[in-house]
Amino acid sequence: MKNKGIKSMILGAVFFAGLLASGCLGWAAAGYIPQEEVSTIEIGEDTVLVGGMPVGIYMETDGVLVLDTQTIEGVDGQEHDPANNLVKSGDYIVGINQENVTGKDDLIQVLKNLTDREVVLTLRREDETMDVRLEAVENAPNDYKLGIWVRDNVQGLGTITFLNQNSRFGALGHGIHDADTNVLMEIEDGSLYKTSIRSILKGEYGIPGSMEGLIVYNSFNRLGSIDKNTEAGIYGAVDKIDDLFREQIPVQVASKEEIQTGEAVIRCYLEDEIREYSVMINGVDPEPKEVNKGIVFKVTDQELLDKTGGIIQGMSGSPILQDGKLVGAVTHVFVNDPTKGYGIFAETMVREAQ
Repeated sequence: MKNKGIKSMILGAVFFAGLLASGCLGWAAAGYIPQEEVSTIEIGEDTVLVGGMPVGIYMETDGVLVLDTQTIEGVDGQEHDPANNLVKSGDYIVGINQENVTGKDDLIQVLKNLTDREVVLTLRREDETMDVRLEAVENAPNDYKLGIWVRDNVQGLGTITFLNQNSRFGALGHGIHDADTNVLMEIEDGSLYKTSIRSILKGEYGIPGSMEGLIVYNSFNRLGSIDKNTEAGIYGAVDKIDDLFREQIPVQVASKEEIQTGEAVIRCYLEDEIREYSVMINGVDPEPKEVNKGIVFKVTDQELLDKTGGIIQGMSGSPILQDGKLVGAVTHVFVNDPTKGYGIFAETMVREAQ
């Protein structure tokens, strides 16, 4: 596993605090053998287990994501920009000097052992793969740089929306974009972990709130795997179903045609318990321009407003239920009015999970 290392807009995705946290935050549990658990609840094709639980998320990129390029001062005292106009923000480095690259460490290792300043990078740019040649810059004796800022992982908190009959989960309801490039991150794999919420920062007009938690990235706390990062959320398989879905509540999934303006609830985790809080669905757009903005709602529950100010970062994926059915999931908050937010249709997420 690689070393574990949203911009605020008028409308912000409600993902997780600590998106760009870096450093080694976990360790392997020696001798631990994962045990697959089986749910005691039978789930039908039109039924899922409803979520609302916070989880830790760790995902590795498919290749190394380029954030930007920069100038470097060489040992000659001159400024050099070796990657300018050759490597672009949003590219993925998948090879260097004909060797595969899976993480930042691969790049560092090759640069440590350079015998020739000429370096060939293999890049994936959208659907095209290409080789580019550049000269590494010696900025200290036998220390070479390419002048490229990169990232190879992302981590933080999110909320599980549901589990289907095949033990596949849906979460967040929106994709995870890189905070610097705003591109949807292409992932190689990822994991879900147990988390404990330590604090909640209440949202205010113009200042979105957030929840912060502790995540220990080890095998004992691992709950499952992540294999898809899409504009409609993240998806994967749960191994420890009973650990995650301690309260197993089967609900039917509503079609978008069934959703009505009026009263509904969101199911989320606050103060050591999962509860339902009242909201008002104000609008339903059957064909939204953005897949995760089909539902417009407003928080009306005074207790939730007192605790959080409305929708806060970390609530992404919180189930929206109406008339006992899962109709959607929380995805975005209006930064200038944290009592209002957007949601994605549940049927969209269920389809993505299959």
